[in-house]
Amino acid sequence: MTLAATTPPPTGAGKTERATVLELQDLTKRYAPGLPPVLGGLNLRVEAGELVTLLGPSGCGKTTTLRLVAGLEAPEGGRVRIMGRDVTSPFVPPERRGVGLVFQDYALFPHLTVLGNVLFGLHGLPRAQRLARARETLALVGLTVFEARLPHQLSGGQQQRVALARALAPRPALLLLDEPFSNLDTGLRHSTRQEVRAILRRSGATAVLVTHDQEEALAFSDRLLVMRAGQVEQVGPPHEVYARPQTAFVANFLGRSNLLSGTASGPSARTALGTLALTEEAHGPVLVSVRPEHLAFAPEGESGTPVTILAREYKGHDVTYTVRLGGQELLVHDAGGAVYPEGAQVRVRVTRPAQPVR
Repeated sequence: MTLAATTPPPTGAGKTERATVLELQDLTKRYAPGLPPVLGGLNLRVEAGELVTLLGPSGCGKTTTLRLVAGLEAPEGGRVRIMGRDVTSPFVPPERRGVGLVFQDYALFPHLTVLGNVLFGLHGLPRAQRLARARETLALVGLTVFEARLPHQLSGGQQQRVALARALAPRPALLLLDEPFSNLDTGLRHSTRQEVRAILRRSGATAVLVTHDQEEALAFSDRLLVMRAGQVEQVGPPHEVYARPQTAFVANFLGRSNLLSGTASGPSARTALGTLALTEEAHGPVLVSVRPEHLAFAPEGESGTPVTILAREYKGHDVTYTVRLGGQELLVHDAGGAVYPEGAQVRVRVTRPAQPVR
């Protein structure tokens, strides 16, 4: 089966189309004969300057994809091209692919200073250029003043930036990041992610990130691939994938969603929440996705569908309610200010068109 991850939209009239940095063509991999493939015919193009994220649960094939691109493993079939060069046949080892790697554990040398760690990745440059390049890259990541420190004298976020500097210093065609923020606590993860994204933008780097964190994928990416069991479920800009999920898996994995059965007749569908407008036309039996933030409590005296509040989670900026509609439980994100008690009988209405999914 061929899994197509479409190319990004055109860059616009009058603009020069960006070069393709990475191309995967019918990439397949299995770890033992008779087992289902970890990857089954993956196709992907990544253009210069793009930040692309592979998102999915454990075992979906995203890290295997990264390892095949890096040359840490060989594919069973298909092609990997980096800057137009086929690196699979004949097989090109990792050190000759022009690829930078940033791992989950940073892999810094504890006995080397910050500067020494960055210099280590520059052994291919003439000696006279190495120090200038290392310091230039440390300035890019904002760590020049820490160049004499050892890794254990840095915070987790600073260690992450050292690992990024070491990977960027040789100026690779492509940067691969494997769960790079997962070892950081929540607050530091958010700020480090923003810093790393800004650094990649300033450097003009092309990068592929692997993560299972939905918030991270939405915040970091220009384009997002949602993967499941070795297959691409959906690909596109994060806001489009979130707003218009094509499958029930994507709707629930990327955020949370209410899935309702109904009967569609063109631009609308009859459901337990009433007749809902649809984002695209459908006919006959249909399953639709309604995001919790697209459900709202109807003010007293206004029409809506009666529900019973079962539970609530207060989050400061909003409240997430679990409500019962017949035999189904739904989620409602409410930022209206009123707090409803458990057991209350209220009415809800849908504020946006529902998305048909399969």
